[in-house]
Amino acid sequence: MTTPDMTARRTVGACAALVIGALTLTACGGGDSGGGAGGDGKGGKGSSSTASAAKIVISAKDGSTGASINTTGVRVSGGKLTAVRMKDAKTGQDVPGSLSSDGTGWHPGKQLERGTKYEITATAKDADGRGTTADSAFTTVSAADSFIGTYTPDNGTTVGVGMPVSFSFDKAISDRKAVQSHITVTSSSGQKVVGHWFGQKRLDFRPEDYWKAGSKVTMKIDLDGVKGADGVVGVQKKTVSFTIGRSQVSTVDVNTQTMKVVRDGSTIKSVPISAGSSEFSTYNGQMVISEKFKQLHMDSRTVNLADAYDIKDVPHAMRLTQSGTFIHGNYWYNQGNPPFGRQGTSHGCVGLRDVKGGQGDTPSKWFYDNSMLGDVVIVKNSPDKKVTPDNGLNGWNMSWSEWTAGSAA
Repeated sequence: MTTPDMTARRTVGACAALVIGALTLTACGGGDSGGGAGGDGKGGKGSSSTASAAKIVISAKDGSTGASINTTGVRVSGGKLTAVRMKDAKTGQDVPGSLSSDGTGWHPGKQLERGTKYEITATAKDADGRGTTADSAFTTVSAADSFIGTYTPDNGTTVGVGMPVSFSFDKAISDRKAVQSHITVTSSSGQKVVGHWFGQKRLDFRPEDYWKAGSKVTMKIDLDGVKGADGVVGVQKKTVSFTIGRSQVSTVDVNTQTMKVVRDGSTIKSVPISAGSSEFSTYNGQMVISEKFKQLHMDSRTVNLADAYDIKDVPHAMRLTQSGTFIHGNYWYNQGNPPFGRQGTSHGCVGLRDVKGGQGDTPSKWFYDNSMLGDVVIVKNSPDKKVTPDNGLNGWNMSWSEWTAGSAA
């Protein structure tokens, strides 16, 4: 049974605010007797013979375009900042920010928007109290001239041993080496982690074998300003970490229509299943649970199977492939057929005995409650082909030599 891709991913954020010290500078800065300064803090109108020793540098030069949405800020040498005001030039709305503990730096408190014009006015004083001012009006990099990636898994989550790190970029990447070299994935287990490109828009990372249970995986994204293709640069800068939970690998044997659930090396349950029929067989191979739904509408018309089925309340559905293979509850099994677990009757999914509404004490509910994103489901002895590595988060179906051959690093 299949549905269109509903894989949820989170767009990578890049808020890199420096929140140090208690003072947030928002006063509108005007020059004082110390004289003014341009966007680079080196002189300007109103300079006097007793100019301030403080030199202000606004990282985004006055009149510039393509400014960073992450690292734009203010620095001063030879003095300390006394006021910084940043605002959206169009709306006039202030952008809050934070002063560094030593008073020499200021940074916006949130990630800036792409393709937006901002204005900054900053004032500072030197040790003798002489003031200086710097101003800059600039525009951040546009969406057309930048690329972003969505990723899985989410920061702070706990996932199964099969969950890869997977990026999907919103623009084709031609300089794959530059992009991959600015994404680093490491594991506390010490496992070697390698990236693999599936085309120009998808980059996955995994170790040779499943992640070690209980390990912590850290992904450092440093793509801000990295050229991914002609005229296109990255805008993301963030560190993401997630934890690998217990190991659970479940094996579906189509010959026997059973599934054996193995947790941390021990079999904890064997349950009857109903795999694909002879006409709509189930893929073989290692598949990773990428989404979970307590109830899901499945309509065959969305996958070009005419009106074969339209079930609005499929219980305990867990996605195994992007093309729509699920392991899910089945309450409509024809009671005229052999008992559940004797015959494959689905359109390619793996069915578990369930009741309408999914509230009963059933194998399907048990498996749903005892599964997490990233758990592995292996299907064997099906007459179908092996699932392709890029159909879902299923790169485990590729040998290590094939996987590493697809790395650009």
